[in-house]
Amino acid sequence: MVTIYINGKAVQAKEDEMVLTAIRREGINIPTLCNHDAIEPCGACRLCMVEITKKDWNGWKKHVTSCLYPVEPELMVSTHTPQVLELRRTILELYLARNPNSSVIQKLAEEHGITSTPYEIIPDGDNCIMCYACTRICDALGCHAISAVERGHEKVIAGPLNQPPIDCIGCLSCAHICPTNFIEWKDSDGRRSIWGREFELLTCKTCGKKTITRDFAEYLSKNRDLPMSYFETCDDCKRLDTAKTMGRLVVMAAEVAK
Repeated sequence: MVTIYINGKAVQAKEDEMVLTAIRREGINIPTLCNHDAIEPCGACRLCMVEITKKDWNGWKKHVTSCLYPVEPELMVSTHTPQVLELRRTILELYLARNPNSSVIQKLAEEHGITSTPYEIIPDGDNCIMCYACTRICDALGCHAISAVERGHEKVIAGPLNQPPIDCIGCLSCAHICPTNFIEWKDSDGRRSIWGREFELLTCKTCGKKTITRDFAEYLSKNRDLPMSYFETCDDCKRLDTAKTMGRLVVMAAEVAK
């Protein structure tokens, strides 16, 4: 363990953890968009910026993304200095220009006292903030179905050559992890559509509810050593069956104890 100082308070932190983890453990709220426990941090959104210094730095300070900066002994962290707040406001103003129709960005900007942006607005700007959370979770799964294509202002998240990604399994991990709800998907008539592709949804043999895509089930069966029969029943029915089994065992144990 090492001792760091967050807003003047001495805090114990693990040697291998990032500053953001220690900040959150202290209950201090700083905004993040690209950070998620399911993936490694990358600092793309820049909103978790904090100010750091040390006593032996003789007053010198710098700003770092707290999700990527590891704790150090005697590190002094400030989360809401005027300079830090101004940096966050500038970043949010840029997001408002690029993603003017995003309700998530609008709400976050309002929380920081921002209702307009001095930068040129892209009127038809979508909700993608290019945080790469979707591509990172896809890579973590081993699918590598989507990535950034094109360059500069034309850069977008898509399949190879901007075509429907053949390696997509329709798992929705990308859609669920997206902080601005940019990725569109739809379940209808036993089919799931996402990224320009359609997938068959499996049906629970017990309750008839649609569950995951067949492609996802086959992926899990192959890579997680699960039999395809495992996916014939939905999670709710599995839990119900387990509860019934446990109930019978409790009754049997009570009868034996009499």
